[in-house]
Amino acid sequence: QVRIEESGGGLVQPGGSLTLSCAAWGINAGLYPWHWYRQAPGKQRDFVARITVSGYTNITDSVKGRFTVSRDNAKNTVNLQMSDLKPDDTAVYYCNLLSPVGYWGRGTQVTVSS
Repeated sequence: QVRIEESGGGLVQPGGSLTLSCAAWGINAGLYPWHWYRQAPGKQRDFVARITVSGYTNITDSVKGRFTVSRDNAKNTVNLQMSDLKPDDTAVYYCNLLSPVGYWGRGTQVTVSS
């Protein structure tokens, strides 16, 4: 059975940093791209970042220069490193493994507030 789980969310002050992690069990995640999405209260789920199997990355413009995405295929994990966080970054962050089925985690809450 495949399971995807995010971790690392929490409360952080504006300007602070946070690293989110996402792990996969029951599947070789190294064969597939990963996506990160986020959903703020009352809004749709938006794309944040993507990393291919070979490590090529795409970052959405609103967080470019502040967020980076990396993966460790040996550990079946993907990370989202976030810096210079702003209140508008407050959201539930989800990881998505782009296997043929497409697996999602349950999300981790990030709150940016003083």
